[in-house]
Amino acid sequence: MQLRAPAKINLSFRIIQRRPDGFHEIETRMAPISLFDEITLSLGEGGEEVVLFRCDDPTLPTGDDNLAVKAARLFRRETKLPISLTIDLKKRIPHGAGLAGGSSDAATVLLGLNQICGAGLSVTRLSALAAEIGSDVPFFISQSAAVCRGRGEIVDPAKLEQPLRLLLLKPAFGVATPWAYGRWKDSKEVPGIDSQAQEFAGNVFVNDLERPVFEKHLFLAQAKMWLRAQAEVGAALMSGSGSTLFAVLREDAEAETLAVRAKEELDPELWTHACETR
Repeated sequence: MQLRAPAKINLSFRIIQRRPDGFHEIETRMAPISLFDEITLSLGEGGEEVVLFRCDDPTLPTGDDNLAVKAARLFRRETKLPISLTIDLKKRIPHGAGLAGGSSDAATVLLGLNQICGAGLSVTRLSALAAEIGSDVPFFISQSAAVCRGRGEIVDPAKLEQPLRLLLLKPAFGVATPWAYGRWKDSKEVPGIDSQAQEFAGNVFVNDLERPVFEKHLFLAQAKMWLRAQAEVGAALMSGSGSTLFAVLREDAEAETLAVRAKEELDPELWTHACETR
């Protein structure tokens, strides 16, 4: 079975407070986008109950630390099906990027196995399994834009009124999500950088994690402000804990023209990708 696991962006991200369990209470509006990892699930014929993971990105873990492998093992535990599985992943979503590629891979494995094995697990049960894997994983079970609360596991689907055309930009470095959360409380605004909410195309764009990330990575702060100054851009924001920035494009704006200019004026090594919300 061949599947596509979409990336996501956070249109808004608010941290309410740190919870007694060590997680943070959040409220975020997320949307899947037309950037995908490609996953192939192959069931074995009897034999040993194993999960084999193969990927074209050698930097990814292939054992139990991999979220897709963890999803497969959880599914097998839940259903008690004696499956032997091979997961082949073509990685298209950069990691350490705030795009939740690993979480999406895990959710896609759960959804795919539920279908290919005919297990009949409900969306509610799949979401509960997803929450055991990671905070962003339940969002991808919904297969829709959604408002997510709690630590991210409470998902209320809320489709966007219209698709948003985007340009993603990511520098060579990534940002570790636990580090960003850990610095949030004591972080300060970077002078001259506007982190206030932006309104465009009927949406509000704001991200509380910009403050700690921008303190350390001034390049991201400057790149965001550069994007906001471009005529093609209606709003610009960091997605999740970064390091990806996204520009929401105005009608008839040419993403490729903006991408070329960004590489010329910001960083020639920028990874860029034109896409849209789904």
